[in-house]
Amino acid sequence: MTTPDVRPYGSWPSPISAAEVSAASPRLEGARFVGADEPEVWWGESVPEEGGRSAVRRRAASGAVVDVLPAPWSARSRVHEYGGGSWTADDDGVLYFVEKTDQRVWRLEPGGEPRPLTPEAGDVRFGGLTLQHGRLLAVREDHTRGTAVPARDIVDIPRDGGADAARLSSLASGSDFVAHPALSPDGSRLAWIAWNHPHMAWDRAELRIGRLQGGDGPEWTTVAGGGSSPLQPVWVDDDDLVYADDPTGRWNLWRLRLTADLPHEPIAAVDADTGGPLWVLGTRWFTLLADGRIAAVEANGAEELVVLDTAGGRRAVPVDAVTRLSIEDARGTRLLLSGAGSGGAGLWEVDVDDPAATRLIVGGTSPWGAEWMPRSRPITVPGPHGPVHAFDYPPANPGFVGPDGERPPYVVFVHGGPTDHVGGAASGKIAYLTSRGIGVLDVNYGGSSGYGRAYRERLLGQWGVVDVDDVVAAARGLAEAGTADGARLAIAGGSAGGWTVLCALTNSDAFGAGISRYGVADLRTLAEDTHDFEARYLDGMVGPLPEAEELYVQRSPLSHLDRLSTPLLIEQGLDDRVVPPSQSEAVRDALAANGVAHAYLAFEGEGHGFRSATTLVRTMEAELAFLGQVFGFETPGVPPLELD
Repeated sequence: MTTPDVRPYGSWPSPISAAEVSAASPRLEGARFVGADEPEVWWGESVPEEGGRSAVRRRAASGAVVDVLPAPWSARSRVHEYGGGSWTADDDGVLYFVEKTDQRVWRLEPGGEPRPLTPEAGDVRFGGLTLQHGRLLAVREDHTRGTAVPARDIVDIPRDGGADAARLSSLASGSDFVAHPALSPDGSRLAWIAWNHPHMAWDRAELRIGRLQGGDGPEWTTVAGGGSSPLQPVWVDDDDLVYADDPTGRWNLWRLRLTADLPHEPIAAVDADTGGPLWVLGTRWFTLLADGRIAAVEANGAEELVVLDTAGGRRAVPVDAVTRLSIEDARGTRLLLSGAGSGGAGLWEVDVDDPAATRLIVGGTSPWGAEWMPRSRPITVPGPHGPVHAFDYPPANPGFVGPDGERPPYVVFVHGGPTDHVGGAASGKIAYLTSRGIGVLDVNYGGSSGYGRAYRERLLGQWGVVDVDDVVAAARGLAEAGTADGARLAIAGGSAGGWTVLCALTNSDAFGAGISRYGVADLRTLAEDTHDFEARYLDGMVGPLPEAEELYVQRSPLSHLDRLSTPLLIEQGLDDRVVPPSQSEAVRDALAANGVAHAYLAFEGEGHGFRSATTLVRTMEAELAFLGQVFGFETPGVPPLELD
C-alpha cells in the first residue's frame, strides 16, 4: 500500500478538473416512462456545453443517449421564474413541452417537427405540464393584463394541434398562485393547491376541490390547509384522495374521504417530512402504487425512500440517493427517482420490491472513483437560537495528507432559498475542493426545510440574524473541535446564501474570505425589483413594508459597507432578474473604496443561477485561485485570479 505524500492543505494535486465537474453534474428536469408494453425512460437535462439548453433525452436499446428534443429547442418554463414541469409525454412517444424562448406549449410527434398548441399572446407562460386521463393540464401565468399580480389559472390544453386561445379551457383560478392540479378518474372533479400573497406555499396554502362545470372554472371548496401547507393531492378513486400536509409541524401523508363523516385521516405520522418548499412546479414526494401501497420520500436532514403498506407498515427502500429526492413517475412497482447520492446527482429506475435490481439511468456516479468522493459527517452544534444542523466533508485524497499539526482550511457553504436544505450528498463541486485539501461545511441554518415547521420558522422576522448566527456557530464549532483551521475559514453562497455571506462579513469576524454569487445586498431593492412569486417573501422573513422599512435598511449589508474588510470574490450574471447586477456592483465599489482585496466577475447571458459550461468552469477555478491567494497556498493547474 502506497504511503500518502505530505503536502500543505489546499495544494494537493487532484484529477478532478472544473471542466469534468461541469460535465459530470447533470441538472435533471423531470423524467417519464414512455410506451405501453416495454416503456423507455425519458428525462430532461440541462446541457452546459450547449449554453444550458434544456434537452429531453431517452436511452436507446443500444444504450446510446438520444435527444428527443433536438437543438436549438429548449424545454424550460418561467412560471414563478423558477419553472418546473416544462415537459411531459404520452405512451405514443408524443412530447409536449414549453419552449424557453416564447413560453408557449408545443407538440412534437416522433419523426415530425414541433407544432404550437398555445397562441402567441405576449408574456403568457405555461408550466407544470401533466397528462391526466388523456387531458393535458398546465399552470398558465398571464403577465399581459396590466395587473400588479399576474393572472394564474389551471388550464386544459387540447392535444390535437392548433393554437387558438379560445380552445384553452380554464379549470381553476381565484387565487394568486396555483399548483399540483389533480383530475379525478371520472373527470368530474379537480383538486389543486392554492395560495395568496403575502404567504409562500410553505407558510400557508389551501387544498381546494371543485366540480368541473366548464366555462370559467369549477365551483370549489377548501378541504384542507389555511393554517398549514398542503401539497400534492393524488386521487385514489372518484371520492378519495391522498395529500401531504403539516398541521402537526411535519409534512405527513393524509387521506381525504369525501363521503365520510370524519374525512381527514393521517396515513403515516412520523417525525419526518414528506413534502418540501414548492419552489418549482412538478416536484413529487410520493406516489400511489397499483396495489394500494404508497412510495414516499421522508426527510429529516437526509432523505430516504420508503414504502407504506395498506396495514400501516413502513419499509425503507435502499437507494444511492440521500437528498433532492423526487418520485418522477411510476409503473407497477417501478419508480423513476431523481436525487443526489454518493456519486452526485442522478436518475434511477427503482423496483420497490426488488431494490437490488435498481438501474442507473443517468448521472449518479463519480468518474473519478469512490475514493475521491468525500463521505459526509452529520453534525449538530449549539447555537444562540437552538441546535444548528450541518454536514462536514473533510479533505479526502488517497495520495496526500496534510502536515502534522496543520489543520485544513474550510469553506462554509450557505444554501440559497433561504427556505431550502442540503442533505449530505457529496457533489463534484465539493470533491473539487476536498480532493485538494480544503474541507467543506454545508450548513442547514435555522429557516432550512427538512427538519419540520418549527425549525423552518426560526427565520421568520430574523433573516440576516438567525442565518448569520447559525453559520458562525457552525464554523466556530468546527474550529473549536480541532477539525478546521479557525484562521482559514471562508464562507460561500449564492442568492439568499450570498445575502448570508455579505451579512456575515459585515457583522462578524469569523471568516477570512468570502464568495458571493449573485448575493442580495439591499433588501429594499430586492423588494422593489424581485419577481411576483417572491414579491412578499420578505414580509415573513423581515417584515412588511413600509412599516418595517427601518429594519430593511438596518439589516442590509449595503448599509454597512464601511464594515467590509474581508477579501471577497463576487460573481454575477448580467441577465439576472432576481438580484440585479447593481447590487453586486455596489459591493464591488465599496470594497475598492475600503482598499479591500477583491475580484468581480460578471457573465453575459447568465441569469439567477449559472448554466453554461464556460461560466461553471470559470467560477470554480476562480474560487479556488481566490482561496489560495487569500489563505496562502498554491493552486497548481488553475489560472491565477487578479485581485483588485
